Amino acid sequence: MSDTVMTSKVPPTNRGWLVTFSGTGINLALGILYAWSMFKGKIGESFGWEKERLNDPYAVCCLVFAFAMILAGRCQDKFGPRLTASIGGLLVGLGFFIASRTTDYWSWVIGFGLLAGTGIGFGYSSATPAALKWFPPSKTGLIAGLVVAGFGLAPVYLAPLTDHLLNHGGVLHAMAFYSVFFTLVVVGLAQLLRNPPAGYVASVKAAVNAPAPLPAASASPGEILRQPSFWLLWVIFFIGSGAGLMVIASVSGMAKKTMGEAAFIAVAVMAIGNACGRIGAGLLSDRIGRRWTLMLVLLVQAALMFIAIPVTASTAGAKFVIVLLATCIGFNYGANLSLFPSFTKDLWGLKSFGMNYGILFTAWGVGGFVLSRLSQMLTASAGGSYRSSFITAGILLLLGAALTLLIKPPSKNGAGG
Repeated sequence: MSDTVMTSKVPPTNRGWLVTFSGTGINLALGILYAWSMFKGKIGESFGWEKERLNDPYAVCCLVFAFAMILAGRCQDKFGPRLTASIGGLLVGLGFFIASRTTDYWSWVIGFGLLAGTGIGFGYSSATPAALKWFPPSKTGLIAGLVVAGFGLAPVYLAPLTDHLLNHGGVLHAMAFYSVFFTLVVVGLAQLLRNPPAGYVASVKAAVNAPAPLPAASASPGEILRQPSFWLLWVIFFIGSGAGLMVIASVSGMAKKTMGEAAFIAVAVMAIGNACGRIGAGLLSDRIGRRWTLMLVLLVQAALMFIAIPVTASTAGAKFVIVLLATCIGFNYGANLSLFPSFTKDLWGLKSFGMNYGILFTAWGVGGFVLSRLSQMLTASAGGSYRSSFITAGILLLLGAALTLLIKPPSKNGAGG
């Protein structure tokens, strides 16, 4: 049975905001993924894994998270967000509990990578569709940005908390704590997620010069897979997300060269940029369009990758430079996570939004898996230098920016070509 609001004394607008911020709260818990670079450092010191394997649980988590979004999207479309998010919270808790019991490489791949990755996919897929259904198209970018901002903002509190847990109890202690904490938070907030009642139409307050809204699109998963626009967006999402995740997975190690034990500050500040990018890009895309916003984001991100080469190579640079760089990279990476769900709604509608975005989101997982794994291999072979990784990411981002010129806006019949 779908989690649809049949009758409620809560005004629709207030209900919509309640769903939106409940989704933000769920993502604040699930954003533990972005604190991996801190775990990786401690694992490298005490678990005895080969250096080439240190990113593997994170890379598997990204990949499983993305592909779980397809199943989770189907579950969300059919049974509603409350049940889907609750399953996600339980799976994340179980995965972290397994990881908290051992230093074994394969147990971490299964616990942190497979189970937690699946749980994150179920929780993440539930929040955005439910929130978007309560608001008109003119607020698509803003609402999508607010919901996913929680995921990006999570390391602001997780970085200092994880630093404390790691230094006072170790990796296994930290994972045990998070297994309980995240289960309670995600399952609890999941009970507040609701779809609007059947036939609900969000009120639209049009701006004086706003263009007339396009008719609602309604495309099935099978239909979007036959559209060139889907594959174009998939490749661009692969590039934009992969380049950002590559840096996020290693930012703590990069910052330690100049910041020492205070490197967790760079992780936290990067998270602020990540969250601001989601909201800022959402707002900007509502005004100037998704395509132009995406092109701008990719071009700036490419420039930052090339700037990062001398900055991360230095051991005597000013601390604020690495923090500023991490913030800007986080901002542009975060923008992807509000732009692509907005593209999904614009081009293919809300009827099958959960599964449609889940299919597109596989680009995020494949990008994170491939580029973070590649980055770890390049860094290990170069004696710790990130130069090759940044050059590769910068070139790919320039390619992605060029590809945005091929994105077609929604057609007048409400479908993207």
